[in-house]
Amino acid sequence: MITTLHRPLPRTLVLVGLMGAGKTAVGKRVAARLGLGFTDADHEIEAAAGCTIPDIFERYGEPAFRDLERRVIARLMRDPVQVLSTGGGAFMDPQTRAVIAEHGLSVWLRAELSVLAARTTKRSNRPLLRQGDPKAVLAGLMERRYPVYALADLTVESRDGPVEDTVDRVLAAVDARLAAEEAAQPAMGQTD
Repeated sequence: MITTLHRPLPRTLVLVGLMGAGKTAVGKRVAARLGLGFTDADHEIEAAAGCTIPDIFERYGEPAFRDLERRVIARLMRDPVQVLSTGGGAFMDPQTRAVIAEHGLSVWLRAELSVLAARTTKRSNRPLLRQGDPKAVLAGLMERRYPVYALADLTVESRDGPVEDTVDRVLAAVDARLAAEEAAQPAMGQTD
């Protein structure tokens, strides 16, 4: 089990992926292991709106929700380094992706359809899954979103099994990325 990183996390770790990928469950555990705060962007959006995400969708529509989501995530990216879980559609927005790329390190939690379907049937607060057969909706979302999620800095498989296994994979991937970034930096005081 990986308990921490070999160097401090220099910027916010942003978890992206489809609903059911484990962004919140994994994010909370990663934050705890790193001694950082954890923020769920969806909870922050609900706090800003004063109502639930399904209510925002129903009352104002998806475009209004996406606008609020974009503004809330931009604000959160200016906060101190933390672990941030985003909603499934957040990373699809080019402005949000740009803010995350500039101020954070993005990790796509990639999961197979069977895993996503099993996890999402347990909760009823998924507005997009109310638009037909949930498994078919998820398959369509995967087709549209996976190519964009692949733009994340890192990809980590979120498999069926203990959450701690995915947490270990995330920490190992982040640690390797930070080591590579550190190695790529020119040595201090060195001249050509």
